[in-house]
Amino acid sequence: MAKLIDLYLRKSAITRQRERALTFRAQEERGRRWADENGYTVRKVWADNLSAYTDTVRPKFDKAIGALLADEVPALWCYAADRFSRKGAGAVIPLLDAGKRIVFDYERLDSADPRDRRDIINRAEEAREYSSLLSHRVRDTKSQQRDEGAWLGAAPYGFEIADRETRKLRHAETWPTLISIFEATAEGKSARTIAQELNGECVPSPDGITWGGSTIHRMIRTPVYEGWQSVALTRGGRSVPYRNKKGERVSVLADGTEPVPADLVRRARLAVAGHLPVAPEYQRGKVKHLLSGLLRCASCGGGTAIHGRSYRCYNYTVGKPCAEPASAMRSLIEAYVFEEWLSAVLKADLDDADPLMIAVAQRWVALTKPEETEEHRQAVAAVKAAEKAMERLAEDRKAGIYDGAMGRFYPRLVEEAEADLAAATNRAAEFGGSVDLTIFDDMDMLTAAWEAADDTMRRDLIRLAIDEVSVTRGARRGAPFDGDARCTIKWATPDEE
Repeated sequence: MAKLIDLYLRKSAITRQRERALTFRAQEERGRRWADENGYTVRKVWADNLSAYTDTVRPKFDKAIGALLADEVPALWCYAADRFSRKGAGAVIPLLDAGKRIVFDYERLDSADPRDRRDIINRAEEAREYSSLLSHRVRDTKSQQRDEGAWLGAAPYGFEIADRETRKLRHAETWPTLISIFEATAEGKSARTIAQELNGECVPSPDGITWGGSTIHRMIRTPVYEGWQSVALTRGGRSVPYRNKKGERVSVLADGTEPVPADLVRRARLAVAGHLPVAPEYQRGKVKHLLSGLLRCASCGGGTAIHGRSYRCYNYTVGKPCAEPASAMRSLIEAYVFEEWLSAVLKADLDDADPLMIAVAQRWVALTKPEETEEHRQAVAAVKAAEKAMERLAEDRKAGIYDGAMGRFYPRLVEEAEADLAAATNRAAEFGGSVDLTIFDDMDMLTAAWEAADDTMRRDLIRLAIDEVSVTRGARRGAPFDGDARCTIKWATPDEE
């Protein structure tokens, strides 16, 4: 009776379908030939079209190893050690210790021969070292390209790649449409309305399907339209300006190519954030009540909605359960919250690091100088990245990467990393200046500013110091409003950098 063996095939994912199929076929044919020559029958073929890097999950590899360890099959064939795993000796030693037979055809290694044990372990370690080196090279190459201003992906909407070598960006035929999107947004037109109009005019979207409001918002916020190299800190997250090791932004525009005008970008972003006046024809549906989104029902924790002249528990108004639905006359509770806000802000000490005033200062800068706030956030991120680079150097040295001949590079790398950290720290320190909070220390100035503000600005001012207001149900219908008894205010706290 023939013995059974499984085959494990692996090929890193590529786009050339014909080459990928031939590679798998070639591996399988070689595995079946080995099985025939050695009296085995192939039970199952496992194939992963994935990388063997340490952070990659390979489901077929895991199943193949599981079958071997569970004694479903006595042996496993693989074309080469680097096709098997790049996680080092830890991937093969448990199998060797368990007496499992693994065959690496290319290297002519077979765990059934005790003399091959050392070579199998060494090959596994060599594959791990190669993987680590390759990973470093890929990261270093991309980092260098970003530092040189090369755009690594598909050209953003409105741009095209000007040169294949430099991969700098220039205006494409869609540039006028992009400018019109920024202009409409700056005028106060909603992203949804803009998307509907573009779809109605059959203007192709960036993905070739249809325009959506989220697409418009991402375009308005991405730094590439200011001319800067952009990256997403998290997968699917919003784009931020890429910073080189010195904390500087990098241009991705070809010579003679201009970004979207800075003032237009600023006005479009302020409009999206609700900090610019909106043209009357675009004001439909815009939230304008002072406490909308801020006021919560204490009983169910849900939000509130305007019902007649009152704020009422939203869940209750739509028929959802709420044991004690809150309801408060809009004029009375708004007046109460404003008086509490005014009192708390004026009492907060500007010179004594009062937590409330620190939070107000942070939000005031974000409200009045959004560009500087984003610059500061990016500078702090550059400091953290430089600190992480220092930690990584220390960890690599501890792991032995700089042992032997590589050791001569370590002092220079440490010196460069320290210089990068110093430059990034100095950059962040530029934003450490004082914030003018005089308005919050003078009752006349503050009340005058409040009276002159429109609905949108009043909502923003309230939220400088208040995160949430919880309101309970009144003692009885028609009872006088008692804000102290019914309202609990959650005051703002400083953001951690």
